[in-house]
Amino acid sequence: MMNTYKYQIYRSLIKRPLDLILSSIAIIILSPILLLIAILIRVKLGSPVIFKQERPGNNEKIFTMYKFRTMTDKRGENGELLPDSLRLTKFGKFLRSTSLDELPELLNIVRGEMSFVGPRPQLIKDLVFMTPEQRKRHRASPGLSGLAQINGRNCILWEDKFNYDLKYERNITFIGDLKIILQTFISVFKRSGINTEGMATAEDLGDYLLRVGKISESEYFSNLNKARYIKD
Repeated sequence: MMNTYKYQIYRSLIKRPLDLILSSIAIIILSPILLLIAILIRVKLGSPVIFKQERPGNNEKIFTMYKFRTMTDKRGENGELLPDSLRLTKFGKFLRSTSLDELPELLNIVRGEMSFVGPRPQLIKDLVFMTPEQRKRHRASPGLSGLAQINGRNCILWEDKFNYDLKYERNITFIGDLKIILQTFISVFKRSGINTEGMATAEDLGDYLLRVGKISESEYFSNLNKARYIKD
């Protein structure tokens, strides 16, 4: 009973104020680095410097997530964007491998849309490919890092990733968050688990389910169509 009480106190009363204080301090301390990265991106990749994308957050409320841009806007002869592998530059790979591209998410933490620790925010279209049980991960605020990220990041199966997210959501503690943050620094230093094996970037959930035969092509395109109508 006492452990449950402590868990509820941290989750409901301490975690958010701590996130706000630490993210504000981090932005101030890291502001020279943020400015330098922004200038380099503008020179090497062009504008906009910040990549914005809507993601489902706590209780699946849609918010705009901020990241540093890592890819160019190179297009083919017909005007379509080229594959990620052709648009991801050496500099962009460096930003991703060091997780420097994630630093603008500190603003999302200040705004209360994210936390330092929690399940990583997925694409909106991923919602329609998740099971009802897997969607329970959104009962926790999305995080800059999480239990899945220190246990393989993008090099583990989607099912395992969601299991880690659900495990975290059921037991959010200060000590647990501290351990995840410390392990995150180690993972970033090792630059491990950045991309899905054999791919330039992480594989989308729907693409994975289709590739391994867990859904049919008709289910895949039907779900993509449903994703267009998801609102906050």
